[in-house]
Amino acid sequence: MGAFKEIDIQIVETDSFALQNLAFPHFGDVECGFPSPAADYIESNLNLHEFLIKKPAATFFMRAKGDSMLGAGVYPEDLLIVDRSITARSSHLVVASVHGQLTLKRLLKFGDQVFLVPENSKYKKIEITEESEFQVFGVVTFNIHKLI
Repeated sequence: MGAFKEIDIQIVETDSFALQNLAFPHFGDVECGFPSPAADYIESNLNLHEFLIKKPAATFFMRAKGDSMLGAGVYPEDLLIVDRSITARSSHLVVASVHGQLTLKRLLKFGDQVFLVPENSKYKKIEITEESEFQVFGVVTFNIHKLI
């Protein structure tokens, strides 16, 4: 059971109405390779609510704690957008309850075997058996990571 104590996830309260009205100028795409000429115009407005949240009634935010998912690009204090309406499949990042403790891990299925796998070699995978108290709360659809 101690294999998944390293992460603590907290639900972040949001004002759904305020989030629905967040629209920002969208300047188009930016080249990550060789620089291209900059666009001199706004392509459109980008509504973050429409872009990030497909099913508002089934979506919630959580803040990541701990270092077990560094290999997946999830760092402490990242804001996770979790959708409960998505059926969890092998390779999805999921928020799950195992024996009453919440954890964020990669769900992997091999035939009848199910594992919750950390993405940091310091931690061990968790095998889900018939005896496990296990429930997937949702699939992580976006990870908002602060760069500075």
